[in-house]
Amino acid sequence: MSDDLQNPQEPDAAQQTTPAPEPTDGNRVPSTALLRGARSVEIEHHGVVYKLQATRQGKLILTK
Repeated sequence: MSDDLQNPQEPDAAQQTTPAPEPTDGNRVPSTALLRGARSVEIEHHGVVYKLQATRQGKLILTK
């Protein structure tokens, strides 16, 4: 038996993907769907990039 079969390697965190939750209605999207496990994401809106961050206290900050 090869070493690969005996000791399978864990996939990198970047390779692990979890499906984003579906929006609850047409105008509401869970923050988990936007962040997908990350602490921050960049959002482009009309050519301007914004940064959405989750704080340790569970709040969200949106900055330009």
